[in-house]
Parts: sequence; structure tokens; C-alpha cells
Amino acid sequence: MRILISGAAGFLGSHLCERMLSEGHEVIGMDNFITGNPENLAHLSGNKGFTFVRHDVANFIFVPGGKVDAVMHFASPASPNPLSPYGYTNLPIQTMKAGALGTHNMLGVAKANNARFLLASTSEIYGDPLEHPQKETYWGHADPIGVRSVYDEAKRFAEALTMAYHRFHAVNTRIVRIFNTYGARMRLDDGRVVPNFIQQALRGEPLTVYGDGSQTRSFCYVDDLVDGIYRLLLSDEHMPVNIGNPSEITIMEFAKVINRIARNPAGIEQKADLRLGDDPQRRRPDITRAQTILQWEPKVSLEEGITRSIPYFRMKMSLE
Repeated sequence: MRILISGAAGFLGSHLCERMLSEGHEVIGMDNFITGNPENLAHLSGNKGFTFVRHDVANFIFVPGGKVDAVMHFASPASPNPLSPYGYTNLPIQTMKAGALGTHNMLGVAKANNARFLLASTSEIYGDPLEHPQKETYWGHADPIGVRSVYDEAKRFAEALTMAYHRFHAVNTRIVRIFNTYGARMRLDDGRVVPNFIQQALRGEPLTVYGDGSQTRSFCYVDDLVDGIYRLLLSDEHMPVNIGNPSEITIMEFAKVINRIARNPAGIEQKADLRLGDDPQRRRPDITRAQTILQWEPKVSLEEGITRSIPYFRMKMSLE
């Protein structure tokens, strides 16, 4: 297949490009580098199957070289870190545009080429969920005007538009709802707990836990996630599918795991007053549909995934 991937220079997008190329597909990667990093694609520059186009998908998309067989929309700021220039709270309009105009333009490419389309959505559409674990049938519990809403609502709109194109224009669409994912190529200032904890541990600092540490997350290693996405692309499933790791862990327990793997004796520091008010308390996917429809489930354990990820952070922190 000839595949257009937006957000190609991002954390997930770059891993997706690699996987598609390894499967023998031709890839056109598209990114405007607002949050993506050219370094994530540098190793692909000599690959004959890879073409890169610098472009903002919020504007009309021209695909060089003719017809494409698949369109995968992964372009969006995704970091919740309010202190990072790459965080979506500091790029609110661009985030909404990526979800609205970007999705519209990418769907247009799919429609014009009679290509299959896959939207990267998110567990954030469930908000701070009252259902646990979260099934795809859960409508969510989200604040439509909170500071995080620019990301949540952009993805909700993107899902609605994707289904509209499927129902009205018969575009061959898929929607993946991605849960917490980690691995190499995450930004150091991403703001999420995995890069925060790993960096603190490698510096020999106490790990900062916000609140009482009882909030939970379910962490999926990036290779597992990309495998699930690839299976979904090849499937004929049009309704949303959760892809993530159902193994739930408290942030406090997770901090202990990181310290043990990184051999950090500095321990844990709790900051009870600094937890974001709309930060979800619990997050865990129900992956029954992924298991049934895609025959997919994660294979890499948390300890193995963190162990694989640490060398990348050491390199980026100039510790080796």
C-alpha cells in the first residue's frame, strides 16, 4: 500500500512510519514540526520507500506522486504539560484546527483516492470517567470548556466527522482510541508521568507524585500500540476500538517501579496540592473488542518496556 501519515515526526507517528515501511508499504510522512521533531525521522531519510512533506494539515493537502491507498491522521499536539511550549494548552487553536480542519482535509484525501482512513483518537474523549474500565460504548464524562478541552473536544469532533464521512460518503474509516503510551522519542518536556519519572530517576532525584498517588494509569509500550493500530488498519472495523494496556497501576506504585529499574535511591516526594483539577483519577481500557476483532493484546510488560525506554532518555539527557 501507499500510505499517507500525518504527524509523522511525532512520537507515535514516527514509530508508525517505521512499522509500515518494515511491512513493505510506501510511506508519505507529513508534519509541520509544530510539535514533531525532525530527529525522529532522520534515520528514514535514505529509505527509498519514504517521502517526507512539510505541511500543515489544517490547509489543503496535495499528495505528491499520485494515488494513496490509506490515510492515517496522527497530527495533533498531545502533551498536557502547561509549562511546555509544545503542550496543547499553549497551542489551543492549532490543536482544535488539527482535530477539525486537519481531519476534514485528511478525510478529503481518503475520499478522493477511495482509500481507507484511520483516525488517531484518544482515551481523553472519555474525560474523567465514571465507568471503569472504559468500553467504547461509554459516552464519557468531560468538561467541554476546561483548559484540557481543546484536545478532548478536538478529538470528539474528529470522531464525529469521521463517522459522518463513513455514513454519508461511504469512506472506509477506522477510529483508534489510544490510551497512555510510552517509549523512545517521547519529548523530555512532554509533561506526562513516564518521561517525568524516568528523568528524575536518572538524575538521582526524588520522584514527584502529585496528590496522594492513588490515581491510576494503564501504560502501553509503543511497539504494542503500533501493532494494534496496524491490525486495525487492515481490518474492516468502522466503529471505535480501544488500544491500550489494561494492566492498571497507581502512580505511587509506578514511581516505585521506575526507581527500582533505574536504581534510584532518592525515593518519592509527594506534592498534595499540585495535581491538576481536571486530571483524570482513573484510566483503564476495556480491550475486549481489540482482542475479539483484531486478535490483539499487549505483549510487553511494564518492567520490560521501561527497561527498553531508559537508554533513549539517557541519550537525550546526555548521560551516556
